[in-house]
Amino acid sequence: MKVSSMDTHMGNISIDQEVIAQYAGTVAMEVIGVVGMASMNVRDGLVRLLKKDSMTRGIQVILNNNRLTINFHIVVSYGVKIPAVSDNLIDSVKYKVEEFTGIEVEKINIFVEGVKVID
Repeated sequence: MKVSSMDTHMGNISIDQEVIAQYAGTVAMEVIGVVGMASMNVRDGLVRLLKKDSMTRGIQVILNNNRLTINFHIVVSYGVKIPAVSDNLIDSVKYKVEEFTGIEVEKINIFVEGVKVID
């Protein structure tokens, strides 16, 4: 499914939802305190940490009126301040995704699905 289509003087540019999710996930992993993306097994109510190659399953990208909403399901490091990590994640992802895609990020929702003790 194509997320966005932009017309330029050279032609049309289409950006797939998966590309934006992958980029946003890479940016999110650079934020201190974020351990990874989470996948929740609804049937069992279990949360598991996703591997880097499947982290986009913990990210949902929605395009509405040429504006993006990005939902993150994350696992944070034990002992961090969740509001501080969330603020850093929002600022970083908003800036870098807008710069990368040229599409305005309207909203970023963060769902903390777990905490992991880092050795």
